[in-house]
Amino acid sequence: MGLFHPGTGSPKPLPHPLSLWSPLAQSFSLKAQVKEMCTACQKTVYPMERLVADKFVFHNACFCCKHCHTKLSLGSYAALHGEFYCKPHFQQLFKSKGNYDEGFGRKQHKELWVHKEVESGTKSA
Repeated sequence: MGLFHPGTGSPKPLPHPLSLWSPLAQSFSLKAQVKEMCTACQKTVYPMERLVADKFVFHNACFCCKHCHTKLSLGSYAALHGEFYCKPHFQQLFKSKGNYDEGFGRKQHKELWVHKEVESGTKSA
């Protein structure tokens, strides 16, 4: 038997309470949301285990230092070129070569300058 509208006496179903407030109804929609993937393991990240660092999504357990694999937190990491490090290793790798490129396994910027100088020298000659 359906619910009665007050004062009508005829059984008519009442509208769903959330349908009265459409913005609220939309926020509680049962539609499947876009699945977010962990940057580290490429598996689905659910809201309870989601961590976002520098616009990258991780599982809490997957957010680790690239060098020593220590679990990181939002207050204990440093990022460079999309790679994440614990603060001690970030400093150690910087100090080992004295610059951010060579210490982290990249070519130095001065090599890029040399190539540009050679190219511009051949074009102007």
